[in-house]
Amino acid sequence: MTSSAPAPRTGPPSHVPLPADWPTTEAQARAVQDELRGRVVREEQGPVPGTGRVTGVDVAYDDARDRVLAAAVVLDAATLTVIEQATAVGRVSFPYVPGLLAFREIPTVVAALEALSGDPGLVVCDGYGLAHPRRFGLASHLGVLTGLPTIGVAKNPFTFTHTEPGTTRGSVAPLLDGAEEVGAALRTQDGVKPVYVSVGHRVSLPTACAHTLHLTPHYRLPETTRRADSVCRQSLTDLTT
Repeated sequence: MTSSAPAPRTGPPSHVPLPADWPTTEAQARAVQDELRGRVVREEQGPVPGTGRVTGVDVAYDDARDRVLAAAVVLDAATLTVIEQATAVGRVSFPYVPGLLAFREIPTVVAALEALSGDPGLVVCDGYGLAHPRRFGLASHLGVLTGLPTIGVAKNPFTFTHTEPGTTRGSVAPLLDGAEEVGAALRTQDGVKPVYVSVGHRVSLPTACAHTLHLTPHYRLPETTRRADSVCRQSLTDLTT
C-alpha cells in the first residue's frame, strides 16, 4: 500500500446544479424515498472482494457558505492503492432532518462520481443503506440513482440494537430493528468498536461484510472511507482559504 495519492481532480468552479424536481420539503423527500425504495436490488451477491475497483465517497460542509464538498476516491481493490480521485462542490440542497440526510448530499456525491474517468466499481458510503428507519439510507439512494453496487459502513448503529460481537477481528452480530435484521455489527480489528455494515444496492450482506474486512487491514474504518475523508478535508480547506 502506498502513502501517496494522485492530486484530486476537482469539480467545476460553479456549484453542482440541483435537479429541477429536487425535493424541498420533508413530505416530498419521504415520497421520493417511498418511490425509490422498491427499486433496491438485494438478490445480487455483488463484486468479489479484493477484485476490480472500489470507491469511497464522503462529504464535508462549509456551513458559513452553505456549501457541501464531496470526494470520490477510487482504490485498486486488490492492493488498496489509489487509482483516481475527484471532488465536486454544491450548495447544501436540503435542511438537516434525521433520516433524510441523503437529500443534502446526493447531487454533489453523484457529481464527484461522474467526474471520475473510469468505472467506480463498488461504492462504499460512510453511512447507511437498508439500516435506516425507512430502509433507504444514503448507500441505497445512491445505488438506485446510479445503478452502481453500493454498501454502507457506518460508525454508529443509528437507532438499531445488536448483541456485542466477539472481540476478535471478523466477529459479527446482527443489527436489529425489533426482530428484523437490517445489517451487521462487524469487528474489523481485535478489541475495537465494531462498524455497522448494511446493504446499499446490488450487494448481499455477507459480501458487504467481506468487502469491509478486506478494506480494513490495519484500522477500524475502511481505507475507502479514510481516503475519501482525507481528500474531503483537504479540499474543503483549499476551497475556504
